[in-house]
Amino acid sequence: MSKIDHSLFSAHEHALDDNFGDCPECGKPLHIKNSKSGPFIGCTGYPECSFSKPLHDKQTTILKTLDGVACPECASDLAIKKGRFGMFIGCTNFPSCHHIEPIKEKEDTLVDCPKCKKGHLISRTNKYGKQFFACNHYPQCRYVLNFTPVNESCPDCGWGVLIDKKGQLQCPQPSCGFKK
Repeated sequence: MSKIDHSLFSAHEHALDDNFGDCPECGKPLHIKNSKSGPFIGCTGYPECSFSKPLHDKQTTILKTLDGVACPECASDLAIKKGRFGMFIGCTNFPSCHHIEPIKEKEDTLVDCPKCKKGHLISRTNKYGKQFFACNHYPQCRYVLNFTPVNESCPDCGWGVLIDKKGQLQCPQPSCGFKK
Protein backbone atom coordinates (compact mmCIF):
# COMPACT_ATOMS: atom_id res chain seq x y z
CA MET A 1 0.00 0.00 0.00
CA SER A 2 1.35 3.44 -0.89
CA LYS A 3 1.78 6.21 1.62
CA ILE A 4 0.17 9.64 0.94
CA ASP A 5 2.49 12.61 1.25
CA HIS A 6 0.34 15.10 3.19
CA SER A 7 2.87 17.89 2.65
CA LEU A 8 1.51 18.16 -0.90
CA PHE A 9 -1.79 19.38 0.53
CA SER A 10 -0.48 21.98 2.94
CA ALA A 11 -1.00 25.59 1.95
CA HIS A 12 -0.58 29.01 3.39
CA GLU A 13 -3.54 29.81 5.67
CA HIS A 14 -4.84 32.47 3.26
CA ALA A 15 -4.17 30.59 0.00
CA LEU A 16 -7.79 29.56 -0.44
CA ASP A 17 -9.34 32.91 0.54
CA ASP A 18 -11.15 34.88 -2.15
CA ASN A 19 -8.94 37.70 -3.34
CA PHE A 20 -11.50 40.28 -4.48
CA GLY A 21 -10.17 43.12 -2.36
CA ASP A 22 -12.00 45.21 0.15
CA CYS A 23 -15.41 46.83 -0.10
CA PRO A 24 -15.16 50.39 -1.44
CA GLU A 25 -18.03 51.45 0.85
CA CYS A 26 -17.11 49.94 4.25
CA GLY A 27 -13.63 48.38 3.84
CA LYS A 28 -14.62 44.80 4.78
CA PRO A 29 -13.45 41.92 2.53
CA LEU A 30 -15.41 41.00 -0.61
CA HIS A 31 -16.37 37.35 -1.21
CA ILE A 32 -18.31 35.31 -3.76
CA LYS A 33 -21.94 34.99 -2.68
CA ASN A 34 -24.84 33.11 -4.24
CA SER A 35 -28.38 34.19 -5.00
CA LYS A 36 -31.26 32.78 -7.02
CA SER A 37 -29.89 34.79 -9.97
CA GLY A 38 -26.46 33.18 -9.66
CA PRO A 39 -23.09 34.02 -8.09
CA PHE A 40 -21.92 37.59 -7.48
CA ILE A 41 -19.30 39.44 -5.46
CA GLY A 42 -20.69 40.89 -2.26
CA CYS A 43 -19.55 42.54 0.93
CA THR A 44 -19.04 40.37 4.03
CA GLY A 45 -20.57 43.23 6.03
CA TYR A 46 -24.07 42.46 4.72
CA PRO A 47 -26.78 43.45 5.85
CA GLU A 48 -25.15 46.64 7.23
CA CYS A 49 -23.40 47.15 3.87
CA SER A 50 -25.20 46.09 0.69
CA PHE A 51 -22.36 46.62 -1.83
CA SER A 52 -22.32 44.07 -4.66
CA LYS A 53 -21.03 43.77 -8.20
CA PRO A 54 -21.24 41.16 -10.97
CA LEU A 55 -18.86 38.24 -10.80
CA HIS A 56 -17.79 38.81 -14.40
CA ASP A 57 -17.59 42.49 -15.32
CA LYS A 58 -16.52 41.84 -18.91
CA GLN A 59 -19.03 39.39 -20.34
CA THR A 60 -18.55 40.47 -23.96
CA THR A 61 -16.58 38.09 -26.16
CA ILE A 62 -15.32 38.58 -29.71
CA LEU A 63 -16.62 35.80 -31.96
CA LYS A 64 -15.07 36.92 -35.26
CA THR A 65 -13.08 39.95 -36.41
CA LEU A 66 -14.40 41.45 -39.66
CA ASP A 67 -11.10 42.10 -41.44
CA GLY A 68 -11.29 45.02 -43.84
CA VAL A 69 -14.50 46.44 -42.33
CA ALA A 70 -13.51 49.70 -40.66
CA CYS A 71 -15.22 51.37 -37.73
CA PRO A 72 -16.87 54.62 -38.90
CA GLU A 73 -15.67 56.41 -35.75
CA CYS A 74 -12.02 55.33 -35.33
CA ALA A 75 -11.14 53.23 -38.45
CA SER A 76 -10.25 50.11 -36.37
CA ASP A 77 -11.61 46.73 -37.45
CA LEU A 78 -15.16 45.81 -36.49
CA ALA A 79 -15.98 42.43 -34.94
CA ILE A 80 -18.99 40.25 -34.28
CA LYS A 81 -19.33 40.19 -30.50
CA LYS A 82 -21.60 38.41 -28.03
CA GLY A 83 -22.72 40.23 -24.92
CA ARG A 84 -25.42 39.78 -22.33
CA PHE A 85 -28.12 40.96 -24.76
CA GLY A 86 -27.01 38.76 -27.67
CA MET A 87 -24.83 39.25 -30.72
CA PHE A 88 -23.89 42.62 -32.16
CA ILE A 89 -21.21 44.32 -34.24
CA GLY A 90 -18.74 46.40 -32.25
CA CYS A 91 -15.39 48.12 -32.56
CA THR A 92 -12.28 46.11 -31.64
CA ASN A 93 -10.84 49.31 -30.14
CA PHE A 94 -13.21 49.10 -27.15
CA PRO A 95 -13.11 50.73 -24.52
CA SER A 96 -11.50 53.66 -26.37
CA CYS A 97 -14.24 53.50 -29.02
CA HIS A 98 -17.84 52.63 -28.11
CA HIS A 99 -19.24 52.16 -31.65
CA ILE A 100 -21.82 49.34 -31.84
CA GLU A 101 -24.51 48.42 -34.33
CA PRO A 102 -27.07 45.64 -34.56
CA ILE A 103 -26.35 42.64 -36.76
CA LYS A 104 -29.87 42.72 -38.16
CA GLU A 105 -32.00 45.82 -38.42
CA LYS A 106 -35.46 45.64 -36.88
CA GLU A 107 -38.12 45.07 -39.52
CA ASP A 108 -41.55 46.68 -39.17
CA THR A 109 -44.33 44.20 -40.00
CA LEU A 110 -46.82 47.09 -40.47
CA VAL A 111 -49.21 45.13 -38.24
CA ASP A 112 -50.86 47.33 -35.61
CA CYS A 113 -50.33 46.31 -31.99
CA PRO A 114 -53.65 44.83 -30.79
CA LYS A 115 -52.92 45.63 -27.14
CA CYS A 116 -52.01 49.37 -27.09
CA LYS A 117 -53.43 50.17 -30.57
CA LYS A 118 -50.70 52.85 -30.99
CA GLY A 119 -47.62 50.93 -32.12
CA HIS A 120 -46.62 48.41 -34.75
CA LEU A 121 -45.24 44.92 -34.23
CA ILE A 122 -41.57 44.76 -35.23
CA SER A 123 -39.37 41.73 -35.85
CA ARG A 124 -36.74 41.27 -33.14
CA THR A 125 -34.20 38.60 -32.27
CA ASN A 126 -33.45 37.38 -28.76
CA LYS A 127 -29.93 36.73 -27.49
CA TYR A 128 -30.10 33.12 -28.70
CA GLY A 129 -31.02 34.13 -32.28
CA LYS A 130 -34.73 33.22 -32.06
CA GLN A 131 -37.11 35.62 -33.83
CA PHE A 132 -40.05 37.21 -32.04
CA PHE A 133 -42.40 40.14 -32.69
CA ALA A 134 -42.84 42.97 -30.18
CA CYS A 135 -44.59 46.33 -30.03
CA ASN A 136 -42.34 49.24 -30.98
CA HIS A 137 -43.71 51.23 -28.01
CA TYR A 138 -41.75 49.07 -25.55
CA PRO A 139 -41.46 49.52 -22.53
CA GLN A 140 -44.88 51.25 -22.32
CA CYS A 141 -46.42 48.30 -24.20
CA ARG A 142 -44.95 44.85 -23.63
CA TYR A 143 -47.02 42.87 -26.16
CA VAL A 144 -44.99 40.01 -27.70
CA LEU A 145 -45.72 37.23 -30.21
CA ASN A 146 -43.49 34.24 -30.96
CA PHE A 147 -45.01 33.62 -34.39
CA THR A 148 -45.40 35.83 -37.49
CA PRO A 149 -48.34 38.25 -37.07
CA VAL A 150 -50.97 38.59 -39.80
CA ASN A 151 -52.93 41.84 -40.11
CA GLU A 152 -56.38 40.23 -39.73
CA SER A 153 -58.80 40.31 -36.83
CA CYS A 154 -59.96 37.08 -35.25
CA PRO A 155 -63.51 36.31 -36.50
CA ASP A 156 -64.39 34.53 -33.22
CA CYS A 157 -63.15 36.86 -30.47
CA GLY A 158 -62.33 40.04 -32.44
CA TRP A 159 -58.63 40.22 -31.33
CA GLY A 160 -56.81 42.60 -33.68
CA VAL A 161 -54.22 40.16 -35.05
CA LEU A 162 -53.81 36.51 -36.07
CA ILE A 163 -50.57 34.51 -36.17
CA ASP A 164 -49.12 32.22 -38.82
CA LYS A 165 -48.17 29.08 -36.89
CA LYS A 166 -46.76 26.33 -39.11
CA GLY A 167 -48.75 27.53 -42.14
CA GLN A 168 -52.02 27.76 -40.23
CA LEU A 169 -53.68 31.02 -39.19
CA GLN A 170 -54.54 31.05 -35.50
CA CYS A 171 -55.71 33.48 -32.87
CA PRO A 172 -52.89 34.23 -30.38
CA GLN A 173 -55.36 34.51 -27.50
CA PRO A 174 -55.17 31.28 -25.44
CA SER A 175 -58.84 31.53 -24.45
CA CYS A 176 -60.04 31.72 -28.09
CA GLY A 177 -58.70 28.67 -29.95
CA PHE A 178 -59.63 29.91 -33.49
CA LYS A 179 -57.74 28.10 -36.31
CA LYS A 180 -58.08 28.52 -40.06
